[in-house]
Formats: sequence, structure tokens, C-alpha cells
Amino acid sequence: MTVFLIIVGLTGSLLAFHDDLDRWVCPSLYPPVQPNLRRLDMGELATRAQTLLPNALVTGIYTRDPERAEIRYKALPEADLAVKQNDSLLLDPYTGDELGRRKWGEISQGSINLMPFIYALHYRLALGSFGMWLLGIVAVIWTLDCFIGFYLTLPQRRTSSSATAATTRRTLWQRWSPAWRIKRAASPTRLNFDLHRAGGLWLWLVLLVFAWSSVYMNLWDTVYTWSTRAVMDYRPYWTELEKRPPGSSAPRMSWTAANERAQTLIAEQAKAHGFSVEQAVSLRYYVDTATYGYQVRSSRDIQDQRGHTRLFFDAATGEFKYLQLPSGQYNGNTVTSWLYALHMANVFGLPWRIFVSVLGLLVTALSITGVLIWVRKRKISRYQTN
Repeated sequence: MTVFLIIVGLTGSLLAFHDDLDRWVCPSLYPPVQPNLRRLDMGELATRAQTLLPNALVTGIYTRDPERAEIRYKALPEADLAVKQNDSLLLDPYTGDELGRRKWGEISQGSINLMPFIYALHYRLALGSFGMWLLGIVAVIWTLDCFIGFYLTLPQRRTSSSATAATTRRTLWQRWSPAWRIKRAASPTRLNFDLHRAGGLWLWLVLLVFAWSSVYMNLWDTVYTWSTRAVMDYRPYWTELEKRPPGSSAPRMSWTAANERAQTLIAEQAKAHGFSVEQAVSLRYYVDTATYGYQVRSSRDIQDQRGHTRLFFDAATGEFKYLQLPSGQYNGNTVTSWLYALHMANVFGLPWRIFVSVLGLLVTALSITGVLIWVRKRKISRYQTN
């Protein structure tokens, strides 16, 4: 797992400050906020995007950043090369002016995609769905390894016949406490062992959180869903929305009509479930369920920024389908929201972001020290065998 954990550790260290770094690398994509102007709604932004991209279909509108709006689109066969080589259009949300275009995560386009590429590398090794599945499997192994590693730090059981009276009288903690300490004056080999064992113990709970949340990030609809639903009431939208037959097509309302319908429905649901809406985050079309998904930040969100309150409705009729709240609805959903927020360094403010950034470096260090221990034991085993 070392190669994979080093990659996700180092990239994760940077992603804890993703927005700040992206603004620093690409300041032209973040124009000043214009409080004196009315911010365009999602329907208006989609209309503007279709004007700029006449041979493309808008698939999603993201207004999570105050300085810009991001429009995801799919080029039609008759589109020219300039449209086909990108999948994202960035607009000023106040004027509708174009800020730039890019194919998300394509590092060959230069600095405009540096942070998206680092994100893609962290999330799926920049290898598409194959990389996502590969890292998902590594995350499952990492989760199991957390428990195995914890077990291996426990003191060995001694039989009464072989234990001295003094050893018998020692408590479990007295025999286990050396595993939590680092002997600074020890040999390099012992120092490396102590760093790995003690470091893993002190960070054990947070490592488990990041390992299991990595399973959620990559295998959300399979391993994570199966496991969580076995012990909690977990109802994510992908288990609650009916999928339509593959290859079928369905009519859908315009983005302007969808935005108006979304605002009406979220207001109704907010009143019915006792929460308030603070900010619109995104409006997406889900092909597999023929629904629009409207995402907002609400009073039920636990994250510092943006939000994961989601509402789904039929793309053709506007019929309400499902409301997914990040907290206070189902205990499995609440736990998942916390796992996601902790992993994304989007809770507890700047101190947690700094901790997550440092944690990425510590994960790298623990991986390397673990390999050094394995290499040494392997050499000893080969020597004894020979």
C-alpha cells in the first residue's frame, strides 16, 4: 500500500488548502466579488453557457464559490475542437463574463488545472474509474490494516508457568505503555520501529477515520453502503431513487424551469422539516435516474463551507422525489456527513485544516517506516532460512 498512501498523503496535504492554493495559482479565475450587483441565478447562468457553447449540453451548474460559477457540459458530435477539448466553463456569476475553459483535471492544459489534477490524483490516481476502484480497494485494506496494526501493538499474553511473579503483577497498561513511547537515544533501527508503532497508536483513531472515509469516497455505492446499512439507518440518494433502463431517454424541463422548481421545492421541504436555506451550491442533471439534483447549504449542514443538503425531483414533471439531509434525518447519513467533512478538512476551521495537512505528511512517514521494518524482517527471515 505504500506507493498509494504516499501519493494520497502528499496530495491530501495540499488539498487541505485547495481553495487557497487554487486562488494563488489562478487568480484570474477568481475575480473580485461585486456586492453591488445581483448574482445571476442558475437558470440565467445555464442560458449564458448555452449561448457561449451552442453545440454542447449543460450537465451541471456549480455556484459554491462566491467569486465564480462553474458550468459542466458535454460536447455534441457537431461541436468544434475548442468545445470538445474541454468540459468546464467558468463564468463571472455577476456579469456572466467568461473567465476560462478547461477539461477538469487535465494537467497538460497548464496551471489552470494544477489543483484539479492534484485532486484527481488524490481521488483516483488521475486514471478515471479504474484508479478510483484501485484506491477504493487500497482504502479497504488500509481500514483492515488499522485494526491489525493496533492488535500487533498489544503486549503478548504470558502463561503463568513462564511468567515471573513481577511480570504477573504488572497491569496491561504497564506492559503496553512502552509501545506508546519513542526512545530517542535508541539505535536507528529501534528508533524507526518506535516511530512507526507509537506514531500509529497516537494517530490510530484519526487514521481509521480517514481510511474508512476513503472507502466512502471511492466505493460509496458498494462496500461503504453495504457495511453502513448493516449497522445503521443509512439512506443515500442512490438507494432511494429509481434508476431508469440503460440507454433510455427522457424529456426534461429547461434549466431555468428546473431552477425555479428547485427553489419552490426546497422552500417547502425547509418548512416541513424545520431547517433554513443559506446558499445554493449546485444544480445537476442525473441521467441514470432522470432527475435534477439541487444542492444547498442549510442549517442542517455541519461543514464550514458549502453544503450537502440535497433535493431530487423528476426532470420532466418536477415531481418531488427525495430529500437528503446531512444531519438529523438518519443516523447513517449523519455519520457519513461527519466522515466526509473531516476528510475534506471542512470542519473546525483553520486548526483542523492545518492538522489534516500535517496528517498527510505523517501518513507518508508511517508508510515509509513500515516498509523499512518489513524489509529488515524479511532480511532476517532469509538469513535464518539460509
